[in-house]
Amino acid sequence: MPERYAYLGPQGTFTEAALRAFPASAGADHLPYATVPAVLDALRRREVDAAVVALENSVEGSVPTTLDELATGEPLQIVGEVHLPVSFALLVRPGTSLADVKSVASHPIAQPQCRRWLAEHVPDAEWRAATSNAEAAQHVADGHYDAALAGSFAAARYGLEVLAEDIHDVADAVTRFIALRRPCEPPAATGTDRTTVVAFIGADHPGALLEILTEFSVRGINLTLIQSRPTGTGLGSYLFWMDFEGHVADARVGEALMALRRICRDVRFVGSYARADRVRPEIRRGTHDADFDAAAAWLDSLRGGPAA
Repeated sequence: MPERYAYLGPQGTFTEAALRAFPASAGADHLPYATVPAVLDALRRREVDAAVVALENSVEGSVPTTLDELATGEPLQIVGEVHLPVSFALLVRPGTSLADVKSVASHPIAQPQCRRWLAEHVPDAEWRAATSNAEAAQHVADGHYDAALAGSFAAARYGLEVLAEDIHDVADAVTRFIALRRPCEPPAATGTDRTTVVAFIGADHPGALLEILTEFSVRGINLTLIQSRPTGTGLGSYLFWMDFEGHVADARVGEALMALRRICRDVRFVGSYARADRVRPEIRRGTHDADFDAAAAWLDSLRGGPAA
């Protein structure tokens, strides 16, 4: 049987486009779900074999729902990522003009990326939230709203017209999508990898975050994302989502993870996987695997004495 991939639906979302960009999804069944939590729960319940969701946007930053679900829900593991350029189109029912647009629907992440364009071209239109841009297009087709911000590829699917395209306030916007599976052996290291963990600080105290960051700094590991999120257990209680260069199989990464495990209340490993941009990290002198092996051999010789 073909594998089953869950994604944020309905059909015609940017998430569906990102899903098709993952080579492993070729030939798989693609199953849409209404929300990100529903996508991830389908994977946890074994209704599907893998899932694709948005994690980060170059304009609006991280997607809080995705971070929270992966940080605190039943563990899942990132096994890959793709970067998808995102440009929106204004989709309307046939015959609609800009002057007719009094309401525009979209996903909450889309509206801020087009705020200035909307203010200039449809200043009297009210914005309405949808669970996805494709759902917004569906609502327009059903007559609930006048226009939707969505991918131009969604127009034909919902019988709509593209009234305007290439809509954005910031050029070259990109969204990072991740592929997830249930906990498994990480993909093999490629040399252009990223690792994701969530760190839970045990007791809040001055320098608590600095202690965590130092473990990466002294091993020459570059963080590509750090995001604090509330744990939900009370005011002032936070976790830290961290993406950094390297693979769990790398000696410097392994040592950093062990150090975090010693000083944090808990550390959740979310995955090691190939970076979509294929950027190769600059490994500082003294932090190559061979450097760690040589240091370990030297320490063993000290512990073993003259006979070692």
